[in-house]
Amino acid sequence: MRLAPFQLHRPTELQTALELRAQFGDDSAYYAGGTELLLALKARVLRYEHLIDLKRIGGFDRIAVEKDELVIGPLVTHLRLATDPLIREWLPAYAKLSDNVGNIRVRASGTLAGNLCFSEPHADPPALLCLLGATLTLSGPDGERSVPMAEFILGPFTTARADDEILTAIRVPLPTAGEQFCYRSFGHLEYPAVGVAAAYQSQAGAPRYRVWIGCIGDNPIHAEPVEAALAGVPPQALSDVLPQAAEAMAAELPASDDIYGSADYKRHLAAVFIGRAVLESAGVAGGR
Repeated sequence: MRLAPFQLHRPTELQTALELRAQFGDDSAYYAGGTELLLALKARVLRYEHLIDLKRIGGFDRIAVEKDELVIGPLVTHLRLATDPLIREWLPAYAKLSDNVGNIRVRASGTLAGNLCFSEPHADPPALLCLLGATLTLSGPDGERSVPMAEFILGPFTTARADDEILTAIRVPLPTAGEQFCYRSFGHLEYPAVGVAAAYQSQAGAPRYRVWIGCIGDNPIHAEPVEAALAGVPPQALSDVLPQAAEAMAAELPASDDIYGSADYKRHLAAVFIGRAVLESAGVAGGR
């Protein structure tokens, strides 16, 4: 199906983009990579008279280290995140995640910011970004505000971003000494059925684990019971505790039957991949 006619605007300044949105209101939408938006427009799920193309706005394609954060601009694609030297140096687990998003067409044109704003429940990035403590910078007619990634996704295709706001930066704290991250996911389709992000750090000899689960509910789930069960457990003793903690957590997940599998199947996957992600983050054989 062809796209319905629309007028394309190509501002070069953030303020101009915001003014265009204010002028055309709900008849307009921001446009960056377009991988999700254009499909929705072709399917006539969405229709806008005006598209505001953000690709000419200066600085929107940056990846930079600013103080103690990695800053990712709204035009940065998944492919660039998979190959960028700064991402590979500071966040190799995120580079690996990006290298497995969708297919090469999606990775080459789709942006991380667009992925987050679309809020597809089976997307890979949110769980790992929650684990990393990322914050999102939103710019709108009333100024700029910061929203923690853990509070950004409100449900399927719903976020904390107002329609007239632009996600202008994803800010990820630089890992501290000894922090190790892992993201594992599995599915039979382009979108995963389950994704698990895990982190390990030894603080003054006391092991600490963090776990977030994605793709199985409406938004990423902080696996606090798993973290509590594993607190202080050395990596070599994880096999004594981890299987039971993972299975107990998976049994409580809000899974449902859909094209990605039955609820029972997804809970089983979650238990398996909680175990594998935690072991890999801690550098224990058997997590790979």
